[in-house]
Amino acid sequence: MTPVHPEFVPDPSLSREAMEQLQRDLAEVAVFEDDLGFEPTAVSVGSDETPSNDAEQTTLGTESEAEAPIVAGVDQAFVDGFSDETLAVSAIVAARGDEVVERVHAVEPTEIPYIPGLLSFREGGAILSAFEKLSVEPDLAVVDGSGRIHFRQAGIATHIGVMLDLPAVGVAKNLLCGRPREPLDEPLPGGARVAIEADANVTAPEGTIIGYAYQSRQYDNPQKRHVNPLYVSPGHRVSAETTTDIVARLCAGYKLPEPTRLADSYADEVKTEVKE
Repeated sequence: MTPVHPEFVPDPSLSREAMEQLQRDLAEVAVFEDDLGFEPTAVSVGSDETPSNDAEQTTLGTESEAEAPIVAGVDQAFVDGFSDETLAVSAIVAARGDEVVERVHAVEPTEIPYIPGLLSFREGGAILSAFEKLSVEPDLAVVDGSGRIHFRQAGIATHIGVMLDLPAVGVAKNLLCGRPREPLDEPLPGGARVAIEADANVTAPEGTIIGYAYQSRQYDNPQKRHVNPLYVSPGHRVSAETTTDIVARLCAGYKLPEPTRLADSYADEVKTEVKE
């Protein structure tokens, strides 16, 4: 896949002010409503067995699997101290239902350090390089990182989604900005969702629902041991509510959605190879 909107390709040589303006412009193009091209209920993974990581040995099974949308999980890993550089490893695992159909990766040096709110300028180049290697056309990208839950409504999931004009959702482990509609001080029960609203730190009108805290799983006694929620948000061509529904359907008994869990594992695999 190549960018449909090359004007939004992240350039790490830009000034911080120019990066932030590019994100504002990108957010104006982003669509935070459902325009998926498939029914969200068609997205699912099984929880009884772990899907295969070996794309070469994968064959599509049932007719329903063949008709299911292809979901691309996107995750990154980093290799420090490699020839005095930090390398970004971008891994994509494309799956249809329980079946992995393709795995690709790209390794590129990072040009800027991590700056909250500007993640796509550090990792976006490697992610785009990985998408260019992908031979299948995904119907949806599930990205490790924020979408609309972002100061300028343009997290890495939004950036990737708009550039490729691909429906995308962001799944983050920490809340970057916004205000939970209900307190999150106590552990949430499994399946619970709490709306995240725009506050003064977000360019959306205050009170706009920009995503959800979603409790994908929880221990039986969360007071003794608990799992923190995920922070899910629309990237492009999907609403906040549908984003949460899709993520819920993709969690197969784990905290993370299966596509990004597989991509995380693959990224670590590639990272080990690069280090060796």
